Amino acid sequence: MTTPLRLGIAGLGTVGVGVVRIIRRQAALIEARTGRKVVISAVSARSKDKDRGVSLSDYAWEDDPVALAMRDDVDVFVELMGGDAGPAKDATEAAIKAGKDVVTANKAMLAMHGHELALAAEAVGCIIRYEAAVAGGIPVMKTLTEALAGNKITRVMGVMNGTCNYILTQMQATRQGYNALFAEADKLGYLEADPNLDVGGIDAGHKLALLASVAFGTQVDFDAIELEGIQAITLEDIDAAADMDFRIKLLGVAQMTGRGLEQRMSPCLVPSNSSLGQLEGGTNMVVIEGDAVGQIVLRGAGAGEGPTASAVLSDIIDIARGLRLPTFGQPATTLRKARPAKAAVPAPYYLRMQLVDKPGALAKVAAVLGDAGVSIDRMKQYGHADTSAPVLIVTHKVTRTALDEALEAMTKTSVVLGDPVAIRIEQVD
Repeated sequence: MTTPLRLGIAGLGTVGVGVVRIIRRQAALIEARTGRKVVISAVSARSKDKDRGVSLSDYAWEDDPVALAMRDDVDVFVELMGGDAGPAKDATEAAIKAGKDVVTANKAMLAMHGHELALAAEAVGCIIRYEAAVAGGIPVMKTLTEALAGNKITRVMGVMNGTCNYILTQMQATRQGYNALFAEADKLGYLEADPNLDVGGIDAGHKLALLASVAFGTQVDFDAIELEGIQAITLEDIDAAADMDFRIKLLGVAQMTGRGLEQRMSPCLVPSNSSLGQLEGGTNMVVIEGDAVGQIVLRGAGAGEGPTASAVLSDIIDIARGLRLPTFGQPATTLRKARPAKAAVPAPYYLRMQLVDKPGALAKVAAVLGDAGVSIDRMKQYGHADTSAPVLIVTHKVTRTALDEALEAMTKTSVVLGDPVAIRIEQVD
């Protein structure tokens, strides 16, 4: 008889409890699909006495996740604590040292330390699986490492933070501003303990770094991502985008170019009728383009107990079936360190700025743009205040380098109040 696959689960928050529930509810189904039982040997969390709505009495308890990771009756260490360092990393390293396979939902840890952890795991014959770390219940990592393994990937992009997408879509739907929707998201429990991880684009950037590593065979490099959050987006921006038949999304894009690996996570305008433009609420979407397959679109729940726990179980089931793949799709020793590259492909940009309300102010801005080689497609001035006037400009295609030169020059003209907001207009299907 095949021996059971024994799990040690560290972290009993929303996802950890979801994993326990699925294993208890679907034990027979999992055994039928894997040919062996999947059982929980022991668990660990901050508090043993907390009521989590599911019985844990059948499992041994460890206060220390490192001790859990090293137990003799644990074959797979399931890390669901979170955090790029501290107990999560310590326990993961202990599990690898003890010869255990690891399943994790920890995008931050892998984005910051993924290469070193992969090297350590592969050196001792262990594997690290992390489907739940990217886009919740969407099977994007399996798609890249398995279904599209014969493709040369040309671009990966998508909306990968449900909280940001919720705020941006609700701004348009409810006519509330960013601050009001931020407070509502916080009340609904959508925000991380450090909200900047969400609205600052960091959480989505972690996911993009992992996708890029697998897609392009490179060492994961979160520090090379150009990051910009959604904090500067106003209701005026939402309305102006809608007037031009666009919607604003926090969009991640990774592509390999002749200059190096381009990775950016920033607000973009996308066509309203595109698949990304129609994405509502907390839903995630990842678009993958390959030389053989063309473009495929994966859409689904990016967070929540059920979808994320489902992704964790998919990794556990693969291990139970005997499927063993390198952490980033190919041996960690073969992953090259990519040269970071800034976006160089020209694109139109949306600009919003406040000008001093005096004659010649708009002419000065137009002259600065012209001197930097930035051509204006359309311009609108509206809603004069007592001493200032908001101005919207849409440029023709321009490189970000040229635009940044123009924006820096604008701040020295004495007619621009504060920092202009610049949002790339991304042409997507």
